[in-house]
Amino acid sequence: MSPDFERFALPFEEPLVRLEKKLEGLGGSASKDQKRRLEEKVKELERKIYKDISPWEEVQLARHPLRPTTKDYIDLMCDEFEELHGDRNFMDDKAIIGGIAKMGERSLFLIGHEKGRTTKQKIERNFGMASPEGFRKSLRLMRMAEKFSLPIVLFVDTPGAYPGVGAEERGQPQAIAENLKSFFDIETPILVLIIGEGGSGGALALAVGDRVYMMEHAVYSVISPEGCAAILWKSKEKAPQAAESLRLTSKDCLEFGVIDGIIEEVSGAAHRNPQGNADKLKGLILKEIGELELMTPEELLAAREKKYIGMGIFKA
Repeated sequence: MSPDFERFALPFEEPLVRLEKKLEGLGGSASKDQKRRLEEKVKELERKIYKDISPWEEVQLARHPLRPTTKDYIDLMCDEFEELHGDRNFMDDKAIIGGIAKMGERSLFLIGHEKGRTTKQKIERNFGMASPEGFRKSLRLMRMAEKFSLPIVLFVDTPGAYPGVGAEERGQPQAIAENLKSFFDIETPILVLIIGEGGSGGALALAVGDRVYMMEHAVYSVISPEGCAAILWKSKEKAPQAAESLRLTSKDCLEFGVIDGIIEEVSGAAHRNPQGNADKLKGLILKEIGELELMTPEELLAAREKKYIGMGIFKA
């Protein structure tokens, strides 16, 4: 067991931590049968803990300090990755990472929010909250992918777009709107993977595609539970209740038709087995992109438009 896993364990993960410490403490004196039985108990408890959690606990898992970020997945999945920088207008927003990648013989563009791992990195990347420059950079890279007829994979993991005064002054709403509009005329396959937090317009600006998948313990919502609680109840203490009402889990999103599928996380949760989850994501990416590339640009655009027009239920 990683020391970091014990250090950052969430309250509902603590029984699993204790059992794993017990397994590690057996040492050489224990028989193979004893170890096997305890290993089975660990796996059974792991399944139980991560399958039976509340929406608020799902939010906590989506924000887990050890949860793999976009950069982690790029490092684990790609044979090569050349990061590209800047929006060619103002600056390079480090909250968005993107570039050309190779997975085996497959070339593609990978673009996503990046929260960072250490405190220094999180500050440098603004905790994954993009400014207008980040959204303009992502759109520039998507246009480049279109120019070279390469598929696009978008990784979504952000609390939301950066709400600072400077971002608003430089056209934050317009930058997000321009991304949303442009998604419907980009003539190359687009696959969206919601890997952690999918918060508000900052998430949506990178979340329109031909196929949209959520990791099992990711969340996707118009507002954070804390933001919702502050508006409705004037108290952040109501965040768990807000999380329940927002219907932000992967199961909820699949039920509503907002996403196309759920990626079950290996070893119960992504932070417990980053490589295993990266391998699973890589397999999904290669499969989905392979299928989407069989469609002509005209077919892609028509299906994409139909997909989003068909979302939601309207009553007169």
